[in-house]
Order: sequence, then C-alpha cells, then structure tokens
Amino acid sequence: MPTVSNLHLFCECIVRKHETPGRATEEQKAEEFRRVFLKNFQLNLNTLCAVASTCGIELDGLDGDKMPENLRGYHEIYGNRRYIYFRKDDSLSGTMNTILHEIREMMEKYFVEMCPTYEPLRTSARHIAANRFASAVLLPQKEFTSDVYETGLDIFELAKLYSKSCSQVLLRMGEVLQGKLFLYSALYGHNPETDDWMLNYWTMSHNYEDPDANICGANEFFPRKGKTVMQGSLVDMAIRGKKSYMAERVTLIDETDDEGLVALASPMIIAGVPIKVALVVLTGSDRNLLLPQIERTNPTIIKGFHRHL
Repeated sequence: MPTVSNLHLFCECIVRKHETPGRATEEQKAEEFRRVFLKNFQLNLNTLCAVASTCGIELDGLDGDKMPENLRGYHEIYGNRRYIYFRKDDSLSGTMNTILHEIREMMEKYFVEMCPTYEPLRTSARHIAANRFASAVLLPQKEFTSDVYETGLDIFELAKLYSKSCSQVLLRMGEVLQGKLFLYSALYGHNPETDDWMLNYWTMSHNYEDPDANICGANEFFPRKGKTVMQGSLVDMAIRGKKSYMAERVTLIDETDDEGLVALASPMIIAGVPIKVALVVLTGSDRNLLLPQIERTNPTIIKGFHRHL
C-alpha cells in the first residue's frame, strides 16, 4: 500500500482551506508551512533537513561537476521516493533556499493530482512561485517588515541580520512593502573581469492607499538590470568615495516640483574595497524612514539631483 507523506497531507490542507491552490498566495502557503512544520523551532539547515525527512524527502549534496550547468538544485520523484539535490559547495543560505524552492515545486505535482480543475503553473511561473515561497518561509512577512523599518531599509544590515544574500533581502523587501509605500531599490555589483559596475537586482513597490504618493510614468528614470553605473551618479560617488552618499532632493520635472525624491547609496566595503552598492529611493515625504540607516552610515549629503540618480 503506498505511503502518504506529510507533504502530501500539507497540500491537502492548503486545498481544503482555499478550495483550490490558485487561491492561496505564496505568502499564505509559506505561512501555513511555517505553522505546520516549523512551529517554534529555530529555522536553520538542521531544522530544514528534519522537515525534509518528515516529508519523505532525501537530501543529497553534489559536487559542482555533477550538478547540471546553471542549476543550484533540482528534485526527482520515483514513485514514493523523493530526492532533492543541491550544490555541496553552495552557501548555507543558498542551500536552505534550494531545499525550500524544490519542496514548493514538488507541491505543484500534488496540487495537480488533488484538483483536476487546477491549471498547473508553467515552468517560468513555477520557478517564480518557488522563489517567492522560499523567501516567504525564510523571511517571514511580519518580522521581516518590522526589521526593514528598524534598519532604515538597509539591505546590508538585513542580510547580516538574517544571514541571507543581499539579493534575496532586496527582492523580499519589495514584496513586503508592496502596497505600503513607493520604493525603488537596486543592488549593484562589481565585475572584476571587465572592471565594470552593473545593476544586478532591483525592486519597486507602490503605495495603494495614497496613489498620489507614487512616482508614475517615470520608469525610464529608474535603472533596470544590466545597466552600468553612470559617471557622476550617486552610486558612482559611493564607489569612488567608499562611503554613503545621499541626495536630499531628486527632481524629475523641474526644480519646483513638490518634495521630489530622496536617494541613498551605500557601499559594502571589504578590506577597504567596495564590493556592492545598495541604492534606496523614496518620496521626499518618507525621508524619515531612512533615519536609522542615515545615522548608521553618516552619508555625505548632496543637495539635489535633477533628472538622474
């Protein structure tokens, strides 16, 4: 008689609560996952290994040459046997993220079996959902949102606090602040091979309660992934000066338009060398949210920028 894993029972619970998996957000699935499997246990790799075992999943770390190219992990299901493979040399944070990512992808198979009317997520959508699920488990919404404000939206402090990658923290910040306020934030990295600085990750959130508190129609103003650092930009100043720089007022239309934006660029310095730069942009009316980071980094103040960051 085939055995039923706890993961299968967990998926049944999601279906009973929401009628169909499509009605449950990844945030809700993650919250339920923490309630069922993590309870009051500290979230670390040992705990996740125990959860995987409870779910009937065997974990195996592989050497880099045995892992498919460009993959951090993958899973296999043979009847009642389930396996998750991850890179043996990956970071602790990366391994935990991979385990949760693959668990969420496994859940999709059960959702399809339980709900004949459920339309399964396609490959790219399934990958995005698994990333969101993993981040929501590792960075729980309520606690993480509180820490976002406590640190003054400081990507590097949050990454240190949660022992997570800067990119994951950046993207999660955009998720938990969505609907609450206007935010644009980006993470730049240095490519030693080309000696270029490039935008690797970015996020944006909007204020749903006060639409007037958003910057609309200015998407081309905010840099996107792959954009190189412009000379004379706030990020360029942070790289060259090896310290934080803040533009007190960034205007888009003319020098008299409202309060404009406030922007803060902070570098991560290792052995005296900038490795990454985080850029945070808010409306001028929300400047006070940056105060904890301003007090910690003591940025050089630039009076204003016009039509550029």
